[in-house]
Amino acid sequence: RTPKYRAAMLKKHLAKIIIPMLATLFISTSHAEWEQPKLGYTLTKLAKPVDAPNFKLEDMDEYEYDLSEYRGKVVLLNFWATWCPPCKREMPSMERLHQKYQDKDFSVLAINQMEDGDRVFSFTGTLETQPTFDILLDNDSQVSRKYAVNDLPTTYLIDKQGRIRYRAVGGREFDHPEVEKISQSLLDE
Repeated sequence: RTPKYRAAMLKKHLAKIIIPMLATLFISTSHAEWEQPKLGYTLTKLAKPVDAPNFKLEDMDEYEYDLSEYRGKVVLLNFWATWCPPCKREMPSMERLHQKYQDKDFSVLAINQMEDGDRVFSFTGTLETQPTFDILLDNDSQVSRKYAVNDLPTTYLIDKQGRIRYRAVGGREFDHPEVEKISQSLLDE
């Protein structure tokens, strides 16, 4: 066999090895670019509890909710929108947390930002698990301004005295053991 023949065979064998390696590298790199980051689970404790601003908002059925009526309960207050990917991703964990604590003095209030009831209703119909917690409509974002919400999702954990004790900006896994531990500690106070 000539050196030319051996070189051709070497190229052929290398091509069999290198092309699949490059394809794998390309696929894994392009996959990493669109893969969603994991949801967090940490909540930031406020150095000093702050009174939660009161509000009155309606749900999709035009039933009015008043935050002051939740005194004596721990409230997970979540600001979200249908166009927000981490908002959608954290909804199932909010539902699981709601289901776990619904027989205790614990409520989940999800406040939608600047969207009408029809859009929100359609959106909830696309979720794998229908939310059973209360979804309120902040059509003009007045409540989100009271709470200084700059990014979605933003979540506050309010104690039984109506004080904000924890907050989180960005998507969370609300049924994570660390979040449940914090929620339970507020329930036990």
